[in-house]
Amino acid sequence: MENSQFTLEFEKPLRDLEEQLDTLKRKSMAQNLDLSCEIEAIEKKFDATKREIYSNLTSWQIIQLARHPKRPYALDYINIIFTDFQEFHGDRRFGDDKAIIGGTAFLKGEPVMIIAQQKGRNTKENLARNFGMPLPEGYRKALRLMKMAEKFNMPIISMIDTKAAYAGIGSEERHVAESIAVNLREMSRLKVPFISIVIGEGSSGGALGIGVTDRILVLQYAYYSICPPEACAAILWRNRDQSVKAAESLKLNAKELIKLGIADEIIEEPYGGAHCDYQTAAKILDLAISRHLKELQNKSPQTLVEERYQKYRTIGEFSESLPTKISRRKEA
Repeated sequence: MENSQFTLEFEKPLRDLEEQLDTLKRKSMAQNLDLSCEIEAIEKKFDATKREIYSNLTSWQIIQLARHPKRPYALDYINIIFTDFQEFHGDRRFGDDKAIIGGTAFLKGEPVMIIAQQKGRNTKENLARNFGMPLPEGYRKALRLMKMAEKFNMPIISMIDTKAAYAGIGSEERHVAESIAVNLREMSRLKVPFISIVIGEGSSGGALGIGVTDRILVLQYAYYSICPPEACAAILWRNRDQSVKAAESLKLNAKELIKLGIADEIIEEPYGGAHCDYQTAAKILDLAISRHLKELQNKSPQTLVEERYQKYRTIGEFSESLPTKISRRKEA
Protein backbone atom coordinates (compact mmCIF):
# COMPACT_ATOMS: atom_id res chain seq x y z
CA MET A 1 0.00 0.00 0.00
CA GLU A 2 1.34 3.42 -0.95
CA ASN A 3 2.67 5.46 1.99
CA SER A 4 2.74 2.24 4.03
CA GLN A 5 5.27 3.77 6.45
CA PHE A 6 2.34 5.89 7.69
CA THR A 7 -0.16 3.04 8.05
CA LEU A 8 -3.09 3.96 10.27
CA GLU A 9 -4.52 1.50 12.78
CA PHE A 10 -7.60 0.65 10.71
CA GLU A 11 -5.42 0.14 7.62
CA LYS A 12 -3.32 -2.65 9.16
CA PRO A 13 -5.35 -5.49 7.54
CA LEU A 14 -4.46 -3.97 4.16
CA ARG A 15 -0.82 -3.74 5.11
CA ASP A 16 -0.79 -7.43 6.09
CA LEU A 17 -2.38 -8.44 2.79
CA GLU A 18 0.08 -6.34 0.86
CA GLU A 19 2.99 -8.01 2.62
CA GLN A 20 1.56 -11.43 1.74
CA LEU A 21 1.21 -10.32 -1.87
CA ASP A 22 4.79 -9.07 -2.03
CA THR A 23 6.07 -12.30 -0.50
CA LEU A 24 4.21 -14.43 -3.07
CA LYS A 25 5.50 -12.33 -5.97
CA ARG A 26 9.11 -12.52 -4.78
CA LYS A 27 8.82 -16.29 -4.23
CA SER A 28 7.32 -16.74 -7.68
CA MET A 29 10.20 -14.88 -9.33
CA ALA A 30 12.98 -16.36 -7.20
CA GLN A 31 11.86 -19.98 -7.52
CA ASN A 32 10.24 -19.72 -10.95
CA LEU A 33 6.91 -20.98 -9.58
CA ASP A 34 3.47 -20.39 -11.00
CA LEU A 35 1.63 -18.76 -8.11
CA SER A 36 -0.75 -16.75 -10.25
CA CYS A 37 -3.87 -18.28 -8.65
CA GLU A 38 -2.65 -17.48 -5.13
CA ILE A 39 -1.61 -13.98 -6.17
CA GLU A 40 -4.97 -13.32 -7.83
CA ALA A 41 -6.81 -14.52 -4.73
CA ILE A 42 -4.83 -12.16 -2.47
CA GLU A 43 -5.37 -9.26 -4.89
CA LYS A 44 -9.13 -9.85 -4.88
CA LYS A 45 -9.15 -10.05 -1.10
CA PHE A 46 -7.09 -6.86 -0.91
CA ASP A 47 -9.52 -4.96 -3.15
CA ALA A 48 -12.56 -6.25 -1.27
CA THR A 49 -11.04 -5.42 2.13
CA LYS A 50 -10.05 -1.96 0.94
CA ARG A 51 -13.55 -1.18 -0.29
CA GLU A 52 -15.09 -2.50 2.93
CA ILE A 53 -12.80 -0.43 5.15
CA TYR A 54 -13.18 2.85 3.29
CA SER A 55 -16.93 2.47 2.86
CA ASN A 56 -17.49 2.27 6.63
CA LEU A 57 -15.12 4.78 8.17
CA THR A 58 -16.00 6.37 11.49
CA SER A 59 -15.70 10.12 12.02
CA TRP A 60 -12.49 9.61 13.99
CA GLN A 61 -10.97 7.53 11.21
CA ILE A 62 -11.86 10.25 8.70
CA ILE A 63 -10.09 12.77 10.94
CA GLN A 64 -7.01 10.55 10.91
CA LEU A 65 -7.07 10.53 7.10
CA ALA A 66 -7.58 14.30 7.00
CA ARG A 67 -4.41 14.64 9.08
CA HIS A 68 -2.39 12.09 7.13
CA PRO A 69 1.19 13.43 6.80
CA LYS A 70 1.28 12.53 3.10
CA ARG A 71 -2.10 14.05 2.25
CA PRO A 72 -1.98 16.62 -0.58
CA TYR A 73 -1.74 20.17 0.70
CA ALA A 74 -2.88 23.33 -1.03
CA LEU A 75 0.31 23.85 -3.05
CA ASP A 76 0.09 20.28 -4.36
CA TYR A 77 -3.37 20.94 -5.78
CA ILE A 78 -2.40 24.40 -7.04
CA ASN A 79 0.60 23.04 -8.94
CA ILE A 80 -1.48 20.32 -10.62
CA ILE A 81 -4.77 22.14 -11.33
CA PHE A 82 -3.69 25.71 -12.04
CA THR A 83 -1.07 27.37 -14.20
CA ASP A 84 1.15 30.45 -13.69
CA PHE A 85 0.49 30.78 -9.97
CA GLN A 86 1.99 34.08 -8.77
CA GLU A 87 2.15 34.31 -5.01
CA PHE A 88 1.60 37.61 -3.19
CA HIS A 89 3.05 38.36 0.23
CA GLY A 90 2.26 40.59 3.18
CA ASP A 91 -0.76 42.34 4.63
CA ARG A 92 0.67 45.87 4.14
CA ARG A 93 0.34 46.42 7.89
CA PHE A 94 2.60 44.07 9.82
CA GLY A 95 4.19 41.30 7.78
CA ASP A 96 3.71 38.08 5.89
CA ASP A 97 2.14 34.90 7.19
CA LYS A 98 3.28 31.73 5.43
CA ALA A 99 0.38 29.73 6.90
CA ILE A 100 -1.84 31.47 4.33
CA ILE A 101 -0.70 31.65 0.74
CA GLY A 102 -2.42 33.51 -2.06
CA GLY A 103 -2.07 34.90 -5.51
CA THR A 104 -3.29 34.92 -9.08
CA ALA A 105 -3.35 31.89 -11.37
CA PHE A 106 -5.12 30.56 -14.43
CA LEU A 107 -7.76 27.84 -14.49
CA LYS A 108 -8.18 26.57 -18.05
CA GLY A 109 -7.00 29.94 -19.36
CA GLU A 110 -9.21 32.07 -17.08
CA PRO A 111 -7.66 34.23 -14.32
CA VAL A 112 -8.60 33.40 -10.73
CA MET A 113 -7.46 34.42 -7.27
CA ILE A 114 -6.34 31.61 -4.98
CA ILE A 115 -6.23 31.88 -1.19
CA ALA A 116 -5.20 28.81 0.80
CA GLN A 117 -3.95 27.53 4.11
CA GLN A 118 -0.68 25.65 3.81
CA LYS A 119 0.98 23.19 6.20
CA GLY A 120 4.58 22.00 6.10
CA ARG A 121 5.95 18.57 5.21
CA ASN A 122 8.71 18.54 7.82
CA THR A 123 9.64 20.28 11.05
CA LYS A 124 11.45 23.15 9.33
CA GLU A 125 8.54 23.85 6.97
CA ASN A 126 5.98 23.51 9.76
CA LEU A 127 7.84 26.03 11.90
CA ALA A 128 7.96 28.45 8.96
CA ARG A 129 4.24 27.95 8.27
CA ASN A 130 3.27 27.81 11.96
CA PHE A 131 1.88 24.28 11.46
CA GLY A 132 -0.82 25.71 9.17
CA MET A 133 -2.31 27.89 11.93
CA PRO A 134 -2.74 31.41 10.52
CA LEU A 135 -1.83 34.65 12.26
CA PRO A 136 -3.87 37.87 12.00
CA GLU A 137 -1.62 39.15 9.21
CA GLY A 138 -2.51 36.02 7.23
CA TYR A 139 -6.21 36.87 7.34
CA ARG A 140 -5.48 40.50 6.49
CA LYS A 141 -3.40 39.34 3.54
CA ALA A 142 -6.30 37.13 2.47
CA LEU A 143 -8.67 40.10 2.68
CA ARG A 144 -6.29 42.23 0.60
CA LEU A 145 -6.32 39.57 -2.11
CA MET A 146 -10.10 39.21 -1.97
CA LYS A 147 -10.49 42.95 -2.53
CA MET A 148 -7.99 42.81 -5.38
CA ALA A 149 -9.95 39.97 -6.98
CA GLU A 150 -13.17 41.96 -6.70
CA LYS A 151 -11.52 45.03 -8.24
CA PHE A 152 -10.37 43.07 -11.28
CA ASN A 153 -13.50 40.86 -11.44
CA MET A 154 -11.67 37.59 -10.77
CA PRO A 155 -13.37 34.56 -9.16
CA ILE A 156 -11.87 33.51 -5.83
CA ILE A 157 -11.02 29.94 -4.83
CA SER A 158 -9.99 29.19 -1.26
CA MET A 159 -8.56 25.95 0.13
CA ILE A 160 -9.17 25.30 3.81
CA ASP A 161 -6.77 23.14 5.80
CA THR A 162 -6.18 24.23 9.39
CA LYS A 163 -6.94 23.00 12.89
CA ALA A 164 -7.41 26.62 14.07
CA ALA A 165 -6.07 30.14 13.90
CA TYR A 166 -3.01 30.60 16.08
CA ALA A 167 -3.92 31.82 19.56
CA GLY A 168 -0.49 32.84 20.85
CA ILE A 169 0.28 36.08 22.68
CA GLY A 170 1.52 37.91 19.58
CA SER A 171 -1.51 36.78 17.61
CA GLU A 172 -3.85 38.08 20.30
CA GLU A 173 -1.91 41.34 20.57
CA ARG A 174 -2.41 41.89 16.85
CA HIS A 175 -6.14 41.09 17.15
CA VAL A 176 -6.62 37.73 15.46
CA ALA A 177 -10.31 37.58 16.39
CA GLU A 178 -10.90 41.02 14.88
CA SER A 179 -9.12 40.08 11.66
CA ILE A 180 -11.31 36.99 11.25
CA ALA A 181 -14.49 38.96 12.09
CA VAL A 182 -13.69 41.61 9.47
CA ASN A 183 -13.11 38.87 6.88
CA LEU A 184 -16.48 37.29 7.67
CA ARG A 185 -18.22 40.60 7.09
CA GLU A 186 -16.33 41.48 3.93
CA MET A 187 -16.63 38.02 2.36
CA SER A 188 -20.40 38.24 2.67
CA ARG A 189 -20.34 41.37 0.49
CA LEU A 190 -17.96 40.34 -2.30
CA LYS A 191 -19.44 40.71 -5.78
CA VAL A 192 -17.44 37.96 -7.48
CA PRO A 193 -17.92 34.16 -7.45
CA PHE A 194 -16.27 32.58 -4.43
CA ILE A 195 -15.71 28.83 -3.92
CA SER A 196 -14.07 27.20 -0.90
CA ILE A 197 -12.80 23.63 -0.66
CA VAL A 198 -12.06 21.86 2.61
CA ILE A 199 -9.09 19.73 1.57
CA GLY A 200 -8.07 18.42 5.00
CA GLU A 201 -8.83 19.90 8.38
CA GLY A 202 -11.35 22.69 8.72
CA SER A 203 -11.70 23.82 12.30
CA SER A 204 -12.86 26.83 14.23
CA GLY A 205 -12.70 30.47 13.16
CA GLY A 206 -9.38 29.62 11.56
CA ALA A 207 -11.28 27.89 8.77
CA LEU A 208 -14.13 30.42 8.62
CA GLY A 209 -11.68 33.26 8.05
CA ILE A 210 -11.45 32.29 4.38
CA GLY A 211 -14.64 30.23 4.17
CA VAL A 212 -17.75 32.43 3.82
CA THR A 213 -18.32 31.56 0.19
CA ASP A 214 -20.97 30.86 -2.44
CA ARG A 215 -20.15 27.14 -2.54
CA ILE A 216 -18.50 24.95 0.08
CA LEU A 217 -16.99 21.75 -1.31
CA VAL A 218 -15.63 19.11 1.08
CA LEU A 219 -13.26 16.33 0.13
CA GLN A 220 -14.57 12.90 1.06
CA TYR A 221 -12.03 12.35 3.85
CA ALA A 222 -11.82 15.93 5.10
CA TYR A 223 -13.73 17.40 8.02
CA TYR A 224 -15.28 20.76 8.91
CA SER A 225 -16.11 21.61 12.49
CA ILE A 226 -16.53 24.29 15.12
CA CYS A 227 -13.38 22.94 16.80
CA PRO A 228 -11.09 19.89 16.72
CA PRO A 229 -12.52 16.89 18.57
CA GLU A 230 -9.69 17.01 21.13
CA ALA A 231 -10.70 20.55 22.11
CA CYS A 232 -14.38 19.55 22.23
CA ALA A 233 -13.57 16.61 24.51
CA ALA A 234 -11.48 18.81 26.79
CA ILE A 235 -14.32 21.34 27.08
CA LEU A 236 -17.28 18.97 27.48
CA TRP A 237 -15.74 16.05 29.38
CA ARG A 238 -12.50 17.62 30.59
CA ASN A 239 -10.77 14.62 29.11
CA ARG A 240 -9.07 14.52 25.72
CA ASP A 241 -9.41 10.72 25.76
CA GLN A 242 -13.05 11.31 24.80
CA SER A 243 -11.98 12.64 21.37
CA VAL A 244 -13.50 9.68 19.51
CA LYS A 245 -16.87 10.32 21.17
CA ALA A 246 -16.55 14.03 20.44
CA ALA A 247 -15.81 13.35 16.76
CA GLU A 248 -19.09 11.46 16.39
CA SER A 249 -21.07 14.12 18.26
CA LEU A 250 -19.73 17.02 16.21
CA LYS A 251 -21.19 15.67 12.92
CA LEU A 252 -18.10 16.87 11.12
CA ASN A 253 -17.63 14.44 8.21
CA ALA A 254 -18.66 15.25 4.66
CA LYS A 255 -21.87 13.19 4.68
CA GLU A 256 -23.10 14.89 7.85
CA LEU A 257 -22.19 18.31 6.46
CA ILE A 258 -24.38 17.66 3.43
CA LYS A 259 -27.29 16.57 5.64
CA LEU A 260 -26.94 19.73 7.73
CA GLY A 261 -26.94 21.95 4.65
CA ILE A 262 -23.43 23.27 5.32
CA ALA A 263 -21.55 21.68 2.43
CA ASP A 264 -22.75 21.87 -1.16
CA GLU A 265 -20.91 18.85 -2.56
CA ILE A 266 -18.72 15.95 -1.49
CA ILE A 267 -15.63 15.56 -3.68
CA GLU A 268 -14.81 11.87 -3.95
CA GLU A 269 -11.25 10.76 -3.29
CA PRO A 270 -9.34 7.76 -4.64
CA TYR A 271 -9.81 4.65 -2.49
CA GLY A 272 -7.46 4.95 0.43
CA GLY A 273 -7.52 8.74 0.38
CA ALA A 274 -6.11 11.54 -1.74
CA HIS A 275 -2.58 10.79 -0.48
CA CYS A 276 -2.63 7.53 -2.49
CA ASP A 277 -3.04 9.29 -5.85
CA TYR A 278 -2.42 13.03 -6.07
CA GLN A 279 -3.14 13.24 -9.79
CA THR A 280 -6.53 11.52 -9.65
CA ALA A 281 -7.57 13.52 -6.57
CA ALA A 282 -6.60 16.77 -8.29
CA LYS A 283 -8.39 15.82 -11.51
CA ILE A 284 -11.66 15.14 -9.65
CA LEU A 285 -11.32 18.41 -7.75
CA ASP A 286 -10.54 20.30 -10.95
CA LEU A 287 -13.76 19.10 -12.57
CA ALA A 288 -15.84 20.10 -9.54
CA ILE A 289 -14.30 23.58 -9.31
CA SER A 290 -14.83 24.23 -13.01
CA ARG A 291 -18.45 23.09 -12.87
CA HIS A 292 -19.38 25.24 -9.88
CA LEU A 293 -17.46 28.22 -11.22
CA LYS A 294 -19.34 28.05 -14.51
CA GLU A 295 -22.67 28.07 -12.65
CA LEU A 296 -21.69 31.03 -10.48
CA GLN A 297 -20.32 33.10 -13.35
CA ASN A 298 -23.78 33.12 -14.91
CA LYS A 299 -25.15 35.02 -11.91
CA SER A 300 -25.13 38.80 -11.48
CA PRO A 301 -23.11 40.37 -8.64
CA GLN A 302 -26.34 41.29 -6.84
CA THR A 303 -27.62 37.72 -7.10
CA LEU A 304 -24.34 36.33 -5.76
CA VAL A 305 -24.47 38.58 -2.70
CA GLU A 306 -28.15 37.87 -2.00
CA GLU A 307 -27.84 34.10 -2.42
CA ARG A 308 -24.73 34.03 -0.25
CA TYR A 309 -26.61 35.96 2.43
CA GLN A 310 -29.56 33.57 2.31
CA LYS A 311 -27.25 30.53 2.37
CA TYR A 312 -25.73 31.51 5.69
CA ARG A 313 -29.01 32.74 7.15
CA THR A 314 -30.54 29.28 6.73
CA ILE A 315 -27.61 27.18 7.98
CA GLY A 316 -28.54 25.78 11.37
CA GLU A 317 -32.28 26.27 11.01
CA PHE A 318 -34.45 23.67 12.69
CA SER A 319 -37.99 23.36 13.88
CA GLU A 320 -39.50 21.90 17.00
CA SER A 321 -42.99 21.43 18.28
CA LEU A 322 -44.09 23.98 20.81
CA PRO A 323 -45.59 22.80 24.09
CA THR A 324 -49.35 22.79 24.10
CA LYS A 325 -50.76 25.74 25.99
CA ILE A 326 -53.10 24.77 28.83
CA SER A 327 -56.04 27.10 29.08
CA ARG A 328 -57.37 27.90 32.51
CA ARG A 329 -60.83 29.21 33.22
CA LYS A 330 -60.91 32.17 35.48
CA GLU A 331 -62.51 31.50 38.78
CA ALA A 332 -65.79 33.26 39.29
